[in-house]
Amino acid sequence: MSAPGFTTQTVHFGHRADTEHGSVHAAIHPSTEYTYRDAHELAAVFQNRKKGYTYARTGTPTTAALETQISMMEQGNGTVAFATGMAALNAVFFALLRQGDHLIASKYIFGNTNSLLMTLENFGVELSLVDATDVAQVQAALRPNTRMVFVETIANPGTQVADLKAIGDLCQAHRLVYVVDSTLSSPYLRPGRDFGASLVVNSLSKHIGGHGNALGGAVTQTGLYDWTHFPHIHEAYRKDDPHTWGLMQIKKKGLRDMGGTLSSDVAHRLAAGAETLGLRMDRICANALALAHFLDDHPLVERVQYPGLPNHPQHARSTEFFGGRHGGLLGVVLKEQTDVFACLNRLHVAALATHLGDNRTLVLPAAHTIYYEMGAERRALMGIPDGFLRISVGIEDEADLIDDFAQALEIR
Repeated sequence: MSAPGFTTQTVHFGHRADTEHGSVHAAIHPSTEYTYRDAHELAAVFQNRKKGYTYARTGTPTTAALETQISMMEQGNGTVAFATGMAALNAVFFALLRQGDHLIASKYIFGNTNSLLMTLENFGVELSLVDATDVAQVQAALRPNTRMVFVETIANPGTQVADLKAIGDLCQAHRLVYVVDSTLSSPYLRPGRDFGASLVVNSLSKHIGGHGNALGGAVTQTGLYDWTHFPHIHEAYRKDDPHTWGLMQIKKKGLRDMGGTLSSDVAHRLAAGAETLGLRMDRICANALALAHFLDDHPLVERVQYPGLPNHPQHARSTEFFGGRHGGLLGVVLKEQTDVFACLNRLHVAALATHLGDNRTLVLPAAHTIYYEMGAERRALMGIPDGFLRISVGIEDEADLIDDFAQALEIR
C-alpha cells in the first residue's frame, strides 16, 4: 500500500497518536502546572534531559499534539506553537539575531511583519529589503555579517512569488538560516522544506485553522540546517542533534522568556480546523482563480495580481512550485475614477474584514487600513495605490462570489 495522502494523514492524525480512550482528538489539558513524584525527574525535565511538562507557559500536552501535527504537515523534525503568527516571527528574530547581525528580507511582505523588521533595526540589527523574486538581488545584498534570509512564499498582499528554491540553494551555500513564511501557501500547497528552508513559519490563524475562531502561530524546523554553523546558540542548548538546537532556543526564548504562549483550548480548536485544510484549499484556490479571471476582464479594474493568471510575472514559477494551485489571495487595483468605498459597501456575500485564509471571502481597502501607517511613499514602493483591494477568497459557491462582485462594481 502506498503512503497515505496529505488529507488522510491529517484527518487520522489524532487517534493514531495514542490518545486517551481512543479519542479521535487529543484531550484539552488546561492545567497550569505539572507535578512529579520524584524531584530527580522534575529536575531532568527542567534540564531537557527528559521529556515532560513543567509550566504551561512553555507548553502542554495539547499544544504538543498540535505541534506534532504541524511537523507532520510541514515534514519537519519539530515545531513550536505560539499565541499568534506575529509571536512566532518575534521569537525567530529576537531569539536568533543579535546587534550587528545583518538580515536580508523580501520587500514584499505583510505590513505587520514590515513593522517588526523596523523594530529589529532599533535593536541594532542591520536590514536589507530586496526584491526576493530575483535571487540575484538577494545575493547582491550579502555581507560578511549576514545571518539570515527571510521571505514569504506568496507575498501579502501583492502576491509576488519569491525565487524560493534558488534562495534556498544560496543560503545553503553560505550557511545562512533561511526562514520561509508559508502562511499564504500553507503546507498543503508545498512544505517549506522543499525549498530548502531552515525554519518555516505559519500563522495558524489563517488557512491551517481556517475558521476565523482562533489565533495561533508556529515555527517548524526542517532539519536541513546544521546549527553548529550559527554563532548565537547558547551553550545550554548545544546538546544532542545539532539540527535541533535552533528550535530549542526559539522555544526557550519565545515561550519561557517572551511568553508568547498558545493556550490548550485554542490549540485544540486549531488542530481540529487543520483536518480539513486540503479540502478548503482546493476550493479556495479554484474560487480565487475564477474570481481573478472575472475581475481581470472588468472595465473598472486596472489590474488583478494573482499568480494563477498567465499575465502574473511569476505565473510559471507558481505553477511549478505549487502544482497549479495558486493560493486564495488577490490584489485588485480599481481604476482611479472608481469609488473604492462605494464598491465595498455594495458587497453582500464578501465580508469587510482584516483577516485572511478564512472560510469566508474577506475584503478590505489595503492602503486605507493595514498599510495606512506605512505612509504613501512606502506604499508606492510596495505597489499599493489607494484603489488597492486585498481579497482573501473563501469557500462559498463560485457563482455567488462572482455575482456579488459584479453587482458591487455596478457603481456610477
